[in-house]
Amino acid sequence: MRSQDHDRLFLSPPHLGRHEMNYVHKAIEDNWVAPTGPNLTGFEADICQATGVGHCVALSSGTAAIHLGLLLLGVGPGDEVLCPSFTFVATANPILYVGATPVFIDSETDTWNLCPQRLLEAIVDRIARGKKPKALILVHLYGMPAKLTEIIAIAAEYELPILEDAAEALGSTFNKQPLGSFGAVGVFSFNGNKILTTSGGGALVTNDASLAQKAHFLATQAKDQAPHYQHSEVGYNYRLSNILAGIGRGQMGLLDERVKRRREIFAWYKEHLARLPGLTVALAPEPAGSRSNRWLTTILLTPTAAEDAANATARVTPETVRQQLETHNIESRPLWKPLHLQPLFQSAPRYGGEVCANLFARGLCLPSGTAMTETELRRVADALAECF
Repeated sequence: MRSQDHDRLFLSPPHLGRHEMNYVHKAIEDNWVAPTGPNLTGFEADICQATGVGHCVALSSGTAAIHLGLLLLGVGPGDEVLCPSFTFVATANPILYVGATPVFIDSETDTWNLCPQRLLEAIVDRIARGKKPKALILVHLYGMPAKLTEIIAIAAEYELPILEDAAEALGSTFNKQPLGSFGAVGVFSFNGNKILTTSGGGALVTNDASLAQKAHFLATQAKDQAPHYQHSEVGYNYRLSNILAGIGRGQMGLLDERVKRRREIFAWYKEHLARLPGLTVALAPEPAGSRSNRWLTTILLTPTAAEDAANATARVTPETVRQQLETHNIESRPLWKPLHLQPLFQSAPRYGGEVCANLFARGLCLPSGTAMTETELRRVADALAECF
């Protein structure tokens, strides 16, 4: 069967429950359609409860949250910010917003996240060059916890504040502590493809009340205390709307269920793709103490398969696999293209890069939406089998 024979299988589509419309309807009935209201404060309280963090400011996107987080940490023009190369561009773009320079760091092979050894190398070298980094952005890729014990110890030794980008990791834990709660500032995304969604949205969390107050101030156009509109510094229109927060309130009650289902999908792929000789379901097993939400299931073409394919008439690559899945109307996506390979960041300093470049060259993300049925999972598995 080809694309016209099946509905499209998307990579990670929204999955709404039964209660989102209750909150949205209530907001409309009560005329709370402005950027503030009971849904917004309730959604922030729900996030605090789920993450164990004291304060939350719900925002228009995860990118906005990273931008404000950098400002809260005092990052500005001329500063340098340490950042993993293997991540979505939204992690690094806000570094440019504030006039700073990203310093990219390679991944390690266990979790694909920031390599502690490369991190230490970068810090020591930047200090030797007279440019101590101002902050560290730490990402938990595809929901997998980074090597937090080592990274936190290094950051503490050099007094580097951590901005924890947990955009893909809501519901993941390390030593039973929710991700997003380890840094001075944590960030979540509720974009349409995330494990929970508000259509578009994000959140900044922190245990520092003064930072939360400042984030709220900046996100609401930095209006000074006055009966008129008075502004002493640049502000932003970054608050999440009360309507979208209503969707978030309904979604937050589903977090445990959604994580459970994503993990079941990962386990299904791992079991049923094991017979295919040319690929492995990646990021398994989880390192000790780590529990991933398994936001997206990923595969890697094995080195042996890649070498064999190089001698074949039609080489098997992530792109040929992606195109094959497309003939079955199945969406897939390459792993993140490392930022040090992006034209936008071609002049940025980097430390390593071979690990994440290799992952990009070998990997693919598979459909992982929580509403997937076993029949749909088998569609993906059968289409992959045709490639090998």
